[in-house]
Amino acid sequence: MFRRILLPVIFLILIYGFWISPDFKQISSGVAIFLFGMLFLEEGFRAFTGGTLEKLLKNTTNRLWKAISFGIVSTTIMQSSSLVSIITISFLSAELIGLASGIGIIFGANIGTTTGAWLIAGLGLKVNIAAYAMPMLVFGIILVFQNSRWMKGIGYVLAGLGFLFLGIHYMKEGFEAFRATIDLTQFAISGYAGLFIFVGVGVFATVVMQSSHATLVLIITALAAQQITYENALALAIGANVGTTITAILGSLGSNYQGKRLAVGHLIFNAITGLIAIVFIYQIMWAVDAVAASTGIAADDYTLKLAVFHTIFNVIGVVVLTPFVRQLVNFLEGVIPTPVPDVVKPKYLMESVIDFPETLLEAVRNETIRLYDKAFEIILHGLNLHRTQILETDDLENLINNDREIFDFDLDSTYERSVKALHTAILEFISRAQGEIPIEFSEKLYAMRQACRQIVMAVKHIKHLRKNIMQFMVHDNEDIRREYNAIRIRLAMLVREINDLRNTDEAERSIVDLDLYRVAVDKDLSAMDGTLDKLIRDGKITPEMGTSLINDHGYVRDAIQSLASAAKTLFGSRDVADMEAESLVSLDEEDVEAMAAEQ
Repeated sequence: MFRRILLPVIFLILIYGFWISPDFKQISSGVAIFLFGMLFLEEGFRAFTGGTLEKLLKNTTNRLWKAISFGIVSTTIMQSSSLVSIITISFLSAELIGLASGIGIIFGANIGTTTGAWLIAGLGLKVNIAAYAMPMLVFGIILVFQNSRWMKGIGYVLAGLGFLFLGIHYMKEGFEAFRATIDLTQFAISGYAGLFIFVGVGVFATVVMQSSHATLVLIITALAAQQITYENALALAIGANVGTTITAILGSLGSNYQGKRLAVGHLIFNAITGLIAIVFIYQIMWAVDAVAASTGIAADDYTLKLAVFHTIFNVIGVVVLTPFVRQLVNFLEGVIPTPVPDVVKPKYLMESVIDFPETLLEAVRNETIRLYDKAFEIILHGLNLHRTQILETDDLENLINNDREIFDFDLDSTYERSVKALHTAILEFISRAQGEIPIEFSEKLYAMRQACRQIVMAVKHIKHLRKNIMQFMVHDNEDIRREYNAIRIRLAMLVREINDLRNTDEAERSIVDLDLYRVAVDKDLSAMDGTLDKLIRDGKITPEMGTSLINDHGYVRDAIQSLASAAKTLFGSRDVADMEAESLVSLDEEDVEAMAAEQ
């Protein structure tokens, strides 16, 4: 509703402005070109988020001070707190970082974004940056049309910087020309009344443009042209700082509950920082004068003093709120609780991760592990076994042979509600994401799709087994009971092997044990098939029992094959070189059958 009203209002204001003043056209064009440059710059940095940025983020956010430092550095380099916020939300949604780390990055991004004001005030208004813009645009656009992803990314960055410089130039020239016809300082309002009004204007301008950088450029160029007063410019800067949270809020709409928590945390931080700046504005202005005097900034260089003010109040906000990050996390977790859906829904597959290939793969992998965990529960209950029995009992064979507990368990309903629902969501997400990622990531994504399929097939094999297991594990016939308990033991041992692999340090993991277990099971089942005739001839089991057992041996083979293959994809090495080595020694189904036959 708000957006539908806002857009026509903006258009009407622009049309009226264009009609009454050609200088307004130049200023508006400068803003538009600057925003276009921001889009190019963000697109350029997205080209470098296919691994480098993600690995850096994971390694530099395990402490709060590291997260804050990462936010400062990344925003300083990319000159886009919006992009850093969106990347942070995507990583938080994929649970690659915790909420406290995400909040730390946002804190740092607020300090990092102040470097934009320094660059504009210290360089952009004192140098003819339009002269640098043109070569950047020429070389940048040429590189944009190259096939190399890195060259294309560099091209977008260069073109983005060119458009930024060009936009600043047009805004500067527009305000200079504007001064000859209209003096906007006649609308200046002093005191706290003016402070609150101009803070509101700054919030509104940033919400409309969705870029605090663009708002700051507009403020600084207007201040340099003496179209607004210094005091009102400070109020506008405070409003821009609060208004920038709209980007995080919009970015969180496509994220999960963690992304929404971060967006609310961003809003709280910026609102409190803005409130501190409003309450203590005159004290901060005194501190700005002191810094200016000690660093050689002229008393009437209000653009640089605005940059100093912008930095000081953001640093104050970080210093004041950093000790309360844990309390803020607890508050956000209480306000936006973790959802507990009836039908299992994806936890990691959010729209916000699609733009970042390595994040996307990690999100799909985490969701596939969730699918395995759901299947793990169904498989164990389908075999009438408890998790603790599998993972904690030393003598598993003796326990299962003496176990006759039948679970009251609706396997079909649980499968539909958890495994099938989650599998469907993963497939739908992968199908949408497949065309959005570079080709080098597609193979890994396809492997995850196959792992999902194998997990689902394993559950279906257990569904086929369950009826006979329920019947024969409590049967009076000791021989048929022993054979079906052997099936339960083999599957339980495989699940334990997979759990051991999962909990082993990644550097020490080996998928060879899974293949050796598959060979051993295939050999045992082949031998058991050969003894069925004797059991039937001796009258120990009926021909009907023998037929059921032969069919169920096939389901066991298929279930073990599916689970082992999925486990190799999910819990095998993730290092490229190690993965290639594993693929060379890994056994396919034909290899397993051949080795079982030879032994």
